[in-house]
Amino acid sequence: MDDASAAARGPSPRRVGGALLGLLHGHLALFGEELSEQRHHTLRLLVLSGLSLLFGLLLLIGLSAAVLIAFWDSHRLGVIIALCALYGAGLLTCLLALLHRLRTAPAPFGASLEELARDREQLLP
Repeated sequence: MDDASAAARGPSPRRVGGALLGLLHGHLALFGEELSEQRHHTLRLLVLSGLSLLFGLLLLIGLSAAVLIAFWDSHRLGVIIALCALYGAGLLTCLLALLHRLRTAPAPFGASLEELARDREQLLP
């Protein structure tokens, strides 16, 4: 009869505490995993971006020098202005694309936030 009376009173504080600690542990583990993934992803993107920028600039300098040397005698000023206009348009396009991506980026730690929302719905009446 002790088991029946304990079940009638509801869950013990010890069980509730254990369940809450289990939930907290799961959420912290998920958050830690997402944080680690985000850090590795950001580092990879940073290294690749830096290398891409370096090699792109070297290519751009080489091509610009080749075009300028080819037209040095006939249209030197026109080529310089055209190259500057081309670089300015490229810069503007890249900046606009960057701003668009920053505005439409998904929120970080989305899985953790969704899991917390599901738990809150289940725990609250």
